[in-house]
Amino acid sequence: MSYLWKNVFKGLATVLPVALTVYLIYWLGLNIEKGLHPVITSMVPEAHYIPGMGLAAGVVLLFFLGLAVNAWIVRQLIWVVEKLLERIPLVKSIYGSLHDFMDYFAAGKSRGGLKQVVLVSFGEAKLIGFLTRERIEDIPGLEAGQGDDIVAVYMPLSYQIGGYTLYMPRSQIEPIKMSMEDAMRRVLTAELSKSAPGHKKRPTK
Repeated sequence: MSYLWKNVFKGLATVLPVALTVYLIYWLGLNIEKGLHPVITSMVPEAHYIPGMGLAAGVVLLFFLGLAVNAWIVRQLIWVVEKLLERIPLVKSIYGSLHDFMDYFAAGKSRGGLKQVVLVSFGEAKLIGFLTRERIEDIPGLEAGQGDDIVAVYMPLSYQIGGYTLYMPRSQIEPIKMSMEDAMRRVLTAELSKSAPGHKKRPTK
């Protein structure tokens, strides 16, 4: 019986991530299609509507929204809305978390905020961290010139969205050649990710 359940869970672990990913993409596309269908049919006769037009319109709309964010007036409007949301007790926590999460994964933002993958030494142990600031000079308690040798390192937690920001001497960190994506995947999955280089082995017969 244990052999049966072991293989059942192994099959589930193989199929579930793919199935959930496909379903999430399908659900997102379906809702965009349904949401924009009335808008399109108000301009185009129903007989001329082709399935998928709503999804295509959604992609185009998101593209132009991305361009519009670069405009000064749009940024000001977004800033006003954000300030209003930050005044609502429960909403500001939810919005802040979602905003930070999406802002981190937005194209270019992760590389702009995380400057370098580093190894942080704690005795004999070494942890992967991300250098976020080269010089720390605005923390009370640091002597004049001491901030030149203090750096800020972000230490994410495995299997959680969060982590710690450590202020430490530059001598305790060692820059390493590793992509941000690979380093973050290793840390967040506690080296259990099958996408890590060490796990990429050809299946045996």
